[in-house]
Amino acid sequence: MEKELTYGATSRINHWVIAIAMMGMLGFGLYLEFGGLAREAKGPLIGIHKAIGVLILIFGLWRVTWRLLKGFPAPASNMPAWQDMASKFAHWMLLAGVVVMPVSGLVGSLFGGRAVSVFGLFTLPAQAKIEWLQSFSGGVHGLFGKALAVIVVIHFAAALKHHFIDKDATLSRMLRSTSKGDRATKG
Repeated sequence: MEKELTYGATSRINHWVIAIAMMGMLGFGLYLEFGGLAREAKGPLIGIHKAIGVLILIFGLWRVTWRLLKGFPAPASNMPAWQDMASKFAHWMLLAGVVVMPVSGLVGSLFGGRAVSVFGLFTLPAQAKIEWLQSFSGGVHGLFGKALAVIVVIHFAAALKHHFIDKDATLSRMLRSTSKGDRATKG
């Protein structure tokens, strides 16, 4: 069976909702870490960051499952092998980040003895403190967050390169259901 060349409405909505949420949270996290905020000013903002992270995890699990079930469309144009490999790596890292970032943040909080309230709708209870797990997950959250921010910038730059230099359908197929020469999908 030949791979389709474009994304369906569900895939496009999933992509843009998670893209906007993850970029917002990456920016928010970097601001919390490097924004020079006083400790007492950070507390309420960290609570909001955690609550949004839980919501992103819930939607993100749907998004990742959908992409795994649907697979990835074929590239919109021929590209050198190294670009194809880099593209696949970036896409897998972006998908992994949708799960790794909120899970590592939650594990760090919960096993650091801190409950996570999700805007008063429900609360994930604090667990017994496990120092090594809190430390490890905090390290993963910080390092993967910075790596993910770099991958997002590269992903964005690559999409613009495909659109303006290669003049292929890579970007346009994520913006609308069909592009010239593309076949529509139901994914």
